[in-house]
Amino acid sequence: MSLVKPITPHLWFDTQAKEAAQFYCSVFPDSQIDYVTRLRNTPSGDCDVVAFTVQGQPFMAISAGPLFKFNPSISFFVNFDPARDPDARSKLDALWAALGEGGQALMPLDSYPFSERYGWLQDRYGVSWQLMLKPAGSDARPAIVPALMFTGDAYGQAEAAGAFYRSVFDGSQAGQLVKYPAGMPQDREGTVMFSDFRLGETWFVAMDSGHPHGFGFNEAISFVVTCRDQAEIDRYWAQLSSVPEAEQCGWCKDRFGLSWQVTPQRMDEILQGGDPAVIDRVTQAFLPMHKLDLATIEAAAGDV
Repeated sequence: MSLVKPITPHLWFDTQAKEAAQFYCSVFPDSQIDYVTRLRNTPSGDCDVVAFTVQGQPFMAISAGPLFKFNPSISFFVNFDPARDPDARSKLDALWAALGEGGQALMPLDSYPFSERYGWLQDRYGVSWQLMLKPAGSDARPAIVPALMFTGDAYGQAEAAGAFYRSVFDGSQAGQLVKYPAGMPQDREGTVMFSDFRLGETWFVAMDSGHPHGFGFNEAISFVVTCRDQAEIDRYWAQLSSVPEAEQCGWCKDRFGLSWQVTPQRMDEILQGGDPAVIDRVTQAFLPMHKLDLATIEAAAGDV
C-alpha cells in the first residue's frame, strides 16, 4: 500500500520559513506555496508552518527558533537532463547563480568524472543543493532528490540504511550502488560512494563520507511520513523510532540518527484548513505527545 502522500522533507528555520519558501518557489520552475498557517503557544512561541512544492517535490517548513542549524549531511540533488531539455545546462547555471547569491560553494561548479557540469552549494539560508547535468544514458530520476551523507558516527552505514528504509516502506526499489575501491583517501574500500533508492514514490540518494566533516544528521531537516490511520502510525513509529529521548510531538530518530515525523493525514488537513481555533486546540493536544494519538487529535478538532 502506497503512502497517502510522498515522503516530505521538513525544514526547520529560525524565523525565515515563509521567506525561504517564497525564494525557492521564485527560483525553481513549476513551484508553488500550498498553504501557510500558524501554530500558537508552542515551546518555541508562535510558529509559521509553510507547505510548498518545488518541481513536484513537496516540502514543509517551520519557523520555530534557532534550535537547529542546517548542514550538508542532508542536501537536495537537482537533476538537469539534456536528453529531455536542450537548455538543461543554461538552466543549471542560472539556478546555481540564484541559489548561490548570499550562499557559498562547497564544490565549485565544474566538470567532474561523474558529470560534465556539477556543483554543490549552501544557499543563503544554509540549505545545501547539488546541481548536476545528468550523463547521457543515465537512469531517469525526479528533478529533486533528497541526499543523505553518512559521516561521523554514521559513517559506513549508507548501504545498511538503504536496505532498512526499503524494508520499512512498501513499494520501495533499489537503484544504483557504487562502492569505493581500495586506496581512496579517508574512505574505506566497500563503503558507498553513491547509491539511490525509492521509498514509496520518493527517491533518495545515500553516500558515505569518511572525511572528518564535524557535522551529522540533526532535526534541522526531517522527513514527514503521512499516515491514513492509527495502525499506520503505530507501524512506522515502531520501525523508525530508536532513540526514546528524541520522541516528541510525532518526531522520532531512527537507528542511523535521521529524524522523521510520523503524522496522520488528518493533521495535514487541519493545518491546511486554516481554522485558528481548531489549530490551537489540536496544537495543545499534540504538544505533550510522543507518538501521535489520532483519536485525541480528532477529538480536539471536533471530529467526534
